[in-house]
Amino acid sequence: MTEMPKAYDFHGTEERLYQWWEENGWFKPETRPADATPFVISIPPPNVTGELHMGHVMFVALEDLMIRRARMQGRAALWVPGVDHAGIATQLQVEKLLREEGTSRAEIGREAFLRRTWAWKEKYGNYITGQLRRLGASCDWDRERFTFDDGLSAAVREAFVRLYRLGLIYQDEYLVNWSPGLQTAVSDLEVEYSQEQGLLYYFKYPVAGGGYLPVATTRPETILGDTAVAVHPNDARFTDYVGRTALVPILNREIPIIADSYVEMAFGTGALKITPGHDPNDFEIGRRHNLAIISVMNKDATMAEAAGPYTGLERFEARARLWADMEAAGLTIKTEPYTLNVPRSQRGGEIIEPLISKQWFVNTQPQAEMAMAAVHSGRITIIPDHFIKTWDNWLTNIRPWCISRQLWWGHRIPVWTCDACGHQTVATTDPTACERCASADIIQDPDVLDTWFSSALWPFSTLGWPEQTADLARFYPTDVMETGYDILFFWVARMVMAGALFTNDIPFHTIYLHGLVRDELGRKMSKSIGNVTDPLDVIQEYGADALRFTLLTAGSPGNDLNLSLERVESNRNFGNKIWNVARFITRNYERVNQQDRPEDVTAAYSPADRWILTRLAELISTTDRLMDGYLFGEAGRQIYDFLWNDFADWYVEFSKVRLIGGGAAAWTTLHVLTTVLDHSLRLLHPFIPFVTEEIWQQLRSTALESDLGIGPSEGWAEALIIADWPRPILNDAQAAADVELLRDLIRRIRNARAEQGVEPARHISALIAAGDKFDLLQSQRPLVAALARLDDGKLTIAPDIDPPAQAITLALGAITCYLPMAGLVDLDAERARLQKEDAELSGQIERLTTLLGGPFAGKAPEAVVRKEREKLAGLEAGQREIRERLTSLNGK
Repeated sequence: MTEMPKAYDFHGTEERLYQWWEENGWFKPETRPADATPFVISIPPPNVTGELHMGHVMFVALEDLMIRRARMQGRAALWVPGVDHAGIATQLQVEKLLREEGTSRAEIGREAFLRRTWAWKEKYGNYITGQLRRLGASCDWDRERFTFDDGLSAAVREAFVRLYRLGLIYQDEYLVNWSPGLQTAVSDLEVEYSQEQGLLYYFKYPVAGGGYLPVATTRPETILGDTAVAVHPNDARFTDYVGRTALVPILNREIPIIADSYVEMAFGTGALKITPGHDPNDFEIGRRHNLAIISVMNKDATMAEAAGPYTGLERFEARARLWADMEAAGLTIKTEPYTLNVPRSQRGGEIIEPLISKQWFVNTQPQAEMAMAAVHSGRITIIPDHFIKTWDNWLTNIRPWCISRQLWWGHRIPVWTCDACGHQTVATTDPTACERCASADIIQDPDVLDTWFSSALWPFSTLGWPEQTADLARFYPTDVMETGYDILFFWVARMVMAGALFTNDIPFHTIYLHGLVRDELGRKMSKSIGNVTDPLDVIQEYGADALRFTLLTAGSPGNDLNLSLERVESNRNFGNKIWNVARFITRNYERVNQQDRPEDVTAAYSPADRWILTRLAELISTTDRLMDGYLFGEAGRQIYDFLWNDFADWYVEFSKVRLIGGGAAAWTTLHVLTTVLDHSLRLLHPFIPFVTEEIWQQLRSTALESDLGIGPSEGWAEALIIADWPRPILNDAQAAADVELLRDLIRRIRNARAEQGVEPARHISALIAAGDKFDLLQSQRPLVAALARLDDGKLTIAPDIDPPAQAITLALGAITCYLPMAGLVDLDAERARLQKEDAELSGQIERLTTLLGGPFAGKAPEAVVRKEREKLAGLEAGQREIRERLTSLNGK
C-alpha cells in the first residue's frame, strides 16, 4: 500500500489535476444524464486588455463554487466562459503600443489597426483564460465565446435591427459625455466623479439698458456659450429682470433673462447662466425655453470658432484668459474655494466635457420597466436585497443610452447611408445597394457600438441566439449572474432589459453581487498607492486553494472585504492540516483486516462514532441551508470549524484509543474516520478543489487497495469532482449529547491542569461522581483517561462519591469531578492566592452594597440600578466559590 507523502505540494498538484479534469471532460454538462436539470452560469467575460486581478479571483472562486456543487448534486452544470473585446480599453492599449513604435492608428489606417488589435486579442485573450484555469475555473472550454466572434456579432446585428424597427434606436443631436483624449462619446456609467478643490467664480452679467445680474459659475470658459440667464420665478430679487436682455461678457451677444423653477434661489447668487451646449441640466432648460444651442468647444477640448477671440485656446487656458479679460473690464466680483464634483473618464482619467454631438441612442424606458417588474414580481432575486432600492432608483431615472462610439475596435453600427438619396439602410447582413433607390453608392456608419451593447446579450448570445439552438433550448434562462456590485448598471441591468425584450424571458433568476477586494487596511487597491496584490504572486506562494478560500470566507454578499496575506497563509495551513489527518487515516489501514468487519456496522458504532456522524449530519444540513441561501462564506467557516475542531482535534484523538486495540472496534473506527473525511472533502471541494481532490484520491486508492470494504455506500467515484454531494448518514441526538458531556469534562480537567501548572505528560488521579451517567463514563473510561491524562489506576468512577478533602471540584450538571490536589500544587501558595482574591472581592462587595443602600438606588435610572445589583450578585457568587475552595483546601 502506497503511503501518502509527508507534505502536500500544491506546486506539483494544482496544474496536474486541472489538466486531468479537463482531459476527462468533467467540466461539461454532458457528463450528467440527458434528463439532468441544468445549472448554468455565464462568466462575466474578462476584458482582453490585461492581467488577472483580485476581482477575477473573487468571481472565479464564487462561480466555480456554485458550479462544482451543482455538478456534485447531479445537475447538468454548465459554466460558459469567454472574454470581452472591451472597445475603449483595448483600443487604448493598442494605440499606446503604436505610440511606442512611433506611429498611430491614423497613420496605419483602419484595416491595419484592426489587424493589430486582433493580434493583441489573441495574445491577451489566451493569457487571461490560462490564468482562469490556474485558479481552477471548471468552465466548459469547448463552449468558450468572444463578444466579437461571428456568432455574437450576428446576435449584435440582430438586436440592433430589432430595436431600430421597434423605433427604440434613433440618431439625434444631443448632449453627450465627450472624452477629448479618447475622441469618443462615453456613457453616463463610464464617467467617474471625484471631489476636487476648485473655485466658484462670481461675476457681473450686464443687462441691456444698464445694471447687471450677479452670477456664479465653476466653469468660466462656458460663459462664451451662454444663451440665457435664468432666475427662479418666485425670487422677488429678480422679478423685474425677467423678459429683459442680458449681454454675454466680452462677446456682448444678446441673450434673454428667463424664469425657471430649476434655479435654486439659495445657491450662489440666485441667478444661473444657461449653457445648453455644455451642461445636461442647461440642455433640458434650453429645450423647455427653445433656447439656441451654441457649442464653443471642439472635440479636442480647444475652443471653437464660436468662442470669438479665444478660438483655438485649450479649454483651461481659455478660462484663465477670459477671467483676466473680465477683470480688466470690471465684470468680476470675487472667487472663493469650492469643492467640485469633477467628471472624469473611467478609462483615460481626463475631465469629461458635455458636448453636443450627433450620436445613436436607445430609448431604454420600455426595457427598464420590464427589468423593474422582473425583480418586483419575484422572478429575479437580487442578493443582497438592499441593492433593490438602488436598482429601482437607476431604472426609474434612466436616460437614453448613447450607444455609438467614435472608435475602430468594436461592432460597427449596421447602418448604411445612401449618397444618392440619403436613405439609411439598416440590415443584419451587409447590403450591396440602397434599399430605397437601389444605388450602390452606400457608406457604412464609421462608428462602433458601446461595448456594453454586445455584453447585454451575453447570457443568450453565447448559447446561439438568435438561432434556436439546442443549447439555447436546454440552458436558457441561466441560473445565477454573479458579479461585482460596481457593474450592476453597466451590465446586469442591461442584460435583464435585453433578455426581457429579445427572449421574452429573464436571463437568470438570481443576481449575486460581491464586493470589492481591498487591502488589509481597507483601502482600494491602486498602483498609485502601491498596494496592489498580484494574485499570481499569492498563488505561487500559497497556492490557488488558499487564496480562493480566503476570499470566499472573508466577506459576505455585497460587502467589500480586506485581503490579509496572513489569512491566506493560515488557510494554506488548513489544507496541510487536512492532509495530515488523511495521512494518519491511511496509515492506519494496516491495523485492520477484512475479517474484523462487524456484521452490523451501525450497531458497532461507539458513542464517539455516533457523535461525529451526528455532527457531520448537522454540518451537511447547515451547509446546504447556508449555500442555498448564498451565504457561502459562513458555510465555508462552518466546514473549517468542523474539520479543525470536532474532527481533527477531537474525533481523531478519540479514534487513537480504539485503533490501538485492533479488531472490530478498530475497523469500525477506521470506517468512520474514512466516511467523515470523505463527506467533509465533498463539502469542501467547491471551496478548495485541488487539495480536496488530491486527498480524496489518496483516500480512495488506499481504501480500494486495502479491500477492507470501507468506502461510500454508492462506491468510489473516479474523481471527487464528479462524486455525489453528501447526505447525512446518522443522527443520534442522545449520543451526541453524551459525547459533548465527555468533551466538556475532558476540557475542564485540561483547563484545571493548566491553571495549576501540571506538566502535560503527567498523569494524575481523579474521582468522578457520575450519577446517571455512570454507564457512559465507565464504558468510555479509557477515552477519558487518555485524553484528560488521568492515571487509570487512580481513576475512580462511581454513581456517588463523598467529596474528598483538598481537591479541585469540577461540576458539570449531574457529574462532579474531583482532582485531589495533594502533590499536585503548592497548597500554601494556593491558599494565599485565594485569600487575596477573597479580600479584594470583600472590598468591592462592601463598596457596592453601600452604594445600593444609599440615595443612588432611588435616584438612578432603574436599568442602571438593576445592572449594579446584578454585578453585586455576581461578586457574591464568586466569593462563595472561592471560600468553598478555601474550605476544601483546609480539609474541612
